[in-house]
Amino acid sequence: MTVATVGLSGLRKAAILLVQLGRERAAKVLAMLPEPMVEDLTAEIVRLRDVSAGDATAVLSEAHSTLNTADLAGRGGLDLAKSLLADSLGTERADEIMERLGATLAEMPFESMRKADARQLITFLGDEHPQTIALVLAHLSPAQSALVLSGFDQATQADIAHRIACMERASPDVIRLIERELDRRMSTVIGPQELSAVGGVGPLVAIINRADRGTERMILEGLESLSPELAEQVRAQMFIFEDIVTLDDKAIQLILRNVESSALAMALKGTSAAVREKIMRNLSTRAAENLAEEIELLGPKRLSEVEESQAKIVTEIRALEQSGQIVIMRGSDEALVE
Repeated sequence: MTVATVGLSGLRKAAILLVQLGRERAAKVLAMLPEPMVEDLTAEIVRLRDVSAGDATAVLSEAHSTLNTADLAGRGGLDLAKSLLADSLGTERADEIMERLGATLAEMPFESMRKADARQLITFLGDEHPQTIALVLAHLSPAQSALVLSGFDQATQADIAHRIACMERASPDVIRLIERELDRRMSTVIGPQELSAVGGVGPLVAIINRADRGTERMILEGLESLSPELAEQVRAQMFIFEDIVTLDDKAIQLILRNVESSALAMALKGTSAAVREKIMRNLSTRAAENLAEEIELLGPKRLSEVEESQAKIVTEIRALEQSGQIVIMRGSDEALVE
C-alpha cells in the first residue's frame, strides 16, 4: 500500500479504480462480480462525488504495482483471491466471502486438463478407454467437453456420452490415481473414504447443449442406438431450436429483443411453418414483413450456416433461462416468464 492511499478503504479504492477505467471497462469488470459486491461498489461510486487527482493517481499506481508484483503476476489460487478481496472490500468482508465460498474452493481434479487446448486433449485422450475419457470430460467445463467430444467419431461419442450419463459416484482416491497417471503421461505431451458425485444425465446435457448442432445430433442418434430410454431422458432435459414452439408469447418477445434480425432470418431458413409462424406473430406487422423479406433475400444457404444461427439463438434462450428471466418447463409444460 502506498503512503498516499493509507487513508482510503479497500472499497473506496476499488470504486476509484473503476471510475478511472471508464464506463465500458468498468461495466465489464462489474459484470464478472457477484451481485452483493456490485451493490457495494455502486453505492461507493455514488458516494465518491469528487475524487482528487492525487487519490486517483495513487490508486492507479498501487493497482499497477500490485498487478506487476512477482508474487502475483501470472498465477491465481486461494491466497491471491483472498488478497484481491481484502484489497477491494477489506479484510472482514473478504473473510466472510471466502468462508461462504468455502465448499466451492476445493481443488478440482484434472486441473491440467482444463488448461489444455481441446485439440491437444482430443489427441491425448484418443487412445484412452472410453470410461477414462468419460471421467475426464465429466470434470471439465461443459464448453470444453463439448469441443473434445466433437473430435471423436459418432460411435465413440455415443459410448462416452452413455458412460457419462450412467456415471454416478467415484472414489476420490481412484480419480486422483487416474489424474496422476494422465498428468504423468501428459507432461511429455502437453480419512474414511467418501464418494464424489461425477457424471450423470445433467452433466451430459450441459455438454451437449454447448456442442455444435452436428455434434449434438450425432451424439443423440448414437445414444439412441445404445439406450433409447437414456436418450429420451437426455432429450427431455434439453432445449433445441424447434422447441421454440413450446414457449409462450411473452418468452418469445423477450428472446426477440435479444436476437439480431440477421441471425433470426438465417435461423428461420428451412424451419417448419410452425416455428416461423410462432416467431412472426410475436412481431409487429411491419417487423414481420421485413423479416420475411430478409429471409427471402438470403437465398439458398448451407445447412451449417443455418444451424450456427439457430445455435446462437438457443444459447441466448438458455442464458435467459439461467438468469431466471424465463423458466423452461421440460416435457409438455410451457415456459414461464418471470
